[in-house]
Amino acid sequence: MGLSKLKEGNFLTVDKESEFLISPNGTFAAGFLKVGNNAFCFSIWFTNSADKTVVWMANRDRPVSAKQSKMTLHGNGNMVLTDASGVIVWSTDTFSTSGMEAHLLETGNFVLIDQASKLFIWESFDFPTDTLLPLQPLVKNTTLVSMRSKGTYLSGVYNLKFDDSNVLDLIYNGPQLSSIYWPIVTNGVFAAGRTPYNSSRIAVFDDFGGFLSSDILEFKAYDYGIGPKRRLTLDYDGVLRLYSLDESTGLWDISWLPGRLDSCLVQGLCGEYGICSYKTIKPACTCPNGFERNDLSDWSKGCRPKVNLSSDLDTMDFMQLLNTDYYGYDLETLKFGISFQECRNSCLTDTRCKGFGYTFEGRAMCFPKSQLLNGYHMPNSQSVSYIKVTKLSSPTVNAYADDQLICSGAQVLLTSNDAKGEKSKNNGYVKYLMAFVGSFGGIEVIFLGLWWWFIYRKRVNEEVINMGYIVLAMGFKRFKHAELKRATKNFKEEIGKGGFGSVYKAILDDGRVVAVKRLEGILQGNAEFWAEVSVIGSINHRNLVKLWGFCAEKEHKLLVYDYVENGSLDKFLFSDSSPTLGLKQRYNIALGTAKGLSYLHEECLEWVLHCDVKPQNILLDDQLEPKVADFGMSKLFKDVNHDAGFSRVRGTRGYLAPEWMMNLKIDAKADVYSYGIVLLELLTGKCVSDFFSIISHDNEFNHLVQWITEKIRQEGLKEVLDPRIPDDEFDQKKVERLVNVALLCVHEDRHSRPAMSKVVELLLETDEQA
Repeated sequence: MGLSKLKEGNFLTVDKESEFLISPNGTFAAGFLKVGNNAFCFSIWFTNSADKTVVWMANRDRPVSAKQSKMTLHGNGNMVLTDASGVIVWSTDTFSTSGMEAHLLETGNFVLIDQASKLFIWESFDFPTDTLLPLQPLVKNTTLVSMRSKGTYLSGVYNLKFDDSNVLDLIYNGPQLSSIYWPIVTNGVFAAGRTPYNSSRIAVFDDFGGFLSSDILEFKAYDYGIGPKRRLTLDYDGVLRLYSLDESTGLWDISWLPGRLDSCLVQGLCGEYGICSYKTIKPACTCPNGFERNDLSDWSKGCRPKVNLSSDLDTMDFMQLLNTDYYGYDLETLKFGISFQECRNSCLTDTRCKGFGYTFEGRAMCFPKSQLLNGYHMPNSQSVSYIKVTKLSSPTVNAYADDQLICSGAQVLLTSNDAKGEKSKNNGYVKYLMAFVGSFGGIEVIFLGLWWWFIYRKRVNEEVINMGYIVLAMGFKRFKHAELKRATKNFKEEIGKGGFGSVYKAILDDGRVVAVKRLEGILQGNAEFWAEVSVIGSINHRNLVKLWGFCAEKEHKLLVYDYVENGSLDKFLFSDSSPTLGLKQRYNIALGTAKGLSYLHEECLEWVLHCDVKPQNILLDDQLEPKVADFGMSKLFKDVNHDAGFSRVRGTRGYLAPEWMMNLKIDAKADVYSYGIVLLELLTGKCVSDFFSIISHDNEFNHLVQWITEKIRQEGLKEVLDPRIPDDEFDQKKVERLVNVALLCVHEDRHSRPAMSKVVELLLETDEQA
């Protein structure tokens, strides 16, 4: 039974779970919630969520039993939670002589109201647990505290609060150690986009999904605007997430995540010696080889060596862990410019040192560790860690293991026989047996060789020929190298150059003008190259450059494309000698480019990631219609591994999505980020590389995005536009939508970026409204 308020003298009991307070429109309810066997907490939850999502708890760490526990609003104005024995478990510590009432507001705020003054004497918004609701402030003396584990409401080890430097931090607050893990402040607070100068220490997010903090942390939900119910929760895994409720299903969608916070960078996740890695899409904890978990139910308690570590230098050694780093907790003996052996010996003889990291990037660096926490395995990283072990307790090379079976090498069984006569007798039989087996093996090798020559080679040749028929049937022409050499006048007129090779203007024998790209670094054989080319050649869209032919002769690999008259977009944006693009033309270029990328991502028979979206790869025809070029290059250069993502960074500095730098799996959202940067360049006429060269060499933080955000906040939307755009073309709604779409696309968390099809939809809405 839902109650609208609780008056003095009234109470709610556990054994009547049907009794609870409800907000005016029924969004929230407050009452006793079961959190375990015969364990209940007085809580506030969303009524329309599928799992009764809790946003506040009074007694999260002191649950009460089912019998005779109750929440009472006493006549003196104090609200008190008592257990079965009458012991006070929790109270508001309030007092009033003029009468008090308890109400659950539609905001989710549980309040005690003084009837005489109508003021809030106490409110749950001042005492958050792990969640903030819209308009609920986080201030100097309040802290969000995560749950201990999934499904467990007890307080955990992760906090969100303002530190003594006025910066809003995510903090690992373990039983023995405490440390900040976000923002990552290796290069200082300002490099993280924060300021310590505002001592007001307040943060809040509004009904639109926009968050603002006094240290200038600012973000927006990807579904920004009035509509969905939202909550900002510090989850049990240490990651702060903004959620939006889908009321049709009762499920929550993530609408924001902290930028540059990889799950494996959350501290304390895997405990001492533990290593976080991505065996699957989700992070998983592992122990180094020769170590075992301390607690099978709790990874945060880390690992321990199966053999006790020795204090005897003669029996101590180091286990090497490739591509692995233990972040933080460096001893004060950290040194630069010393040899590996010196680094190793300094740790070996220091009883405080549990291991060390050693790198050589420009100069040698030695990082001795007092604690081996925050282990992180990154397949593409150059980090190497060494942990102190007992010599015979564990292998010493590249050893970390998880629950999977790991075969470290072949097992060899050695036997002996004390009877020499028996051994000599057996050796005779063994010699005859070995001779027979050797002869049989030689005959088998000969037959296998003949089979390969007559059968397999023929089959390969047939595949090559058949692939040629497929390519020809698709309308391609297979050009000879001599023919393209003649058409390009010995590759004389270069019209472009990129990471994959140079592009030349060519005139074919039939008089047709084309562009010929001479690829550099292709290592594939002809059959494999043709197979990949056939995929690219099957792609046909008005906003993609059409591939008409190819050449594959030994080391010569060339592609023949449509020739696009006006060249690349960068010449129009960043060159004073090119004609000025109006706002309408820029909008059409943005829309056409989005349509081309959407087709690549979602409509092709075989989806294609571009991986290098930038103005240089957007060509303009004689009508200024955009045509995306250089798509499909990652297939030809074999950068894609469908299980592990891209093997190495492909792209251009400034346009690269943050996940490239974090060694995460690359998907279509990386192209969305690059498109967002291009869209910002379209609007401002400024090149992203100028901001990097002037401000910083850090590729993980995009200063063009920062500049635009600050400029709009301080001076208004119109001030970010390219001054070459005529004033009479300014369209407030269209520019606002273009900026909003661009900022959505460059969100640091890829899950918060829209798909390209959604970008097209948003831009078309702008066009229709105009």
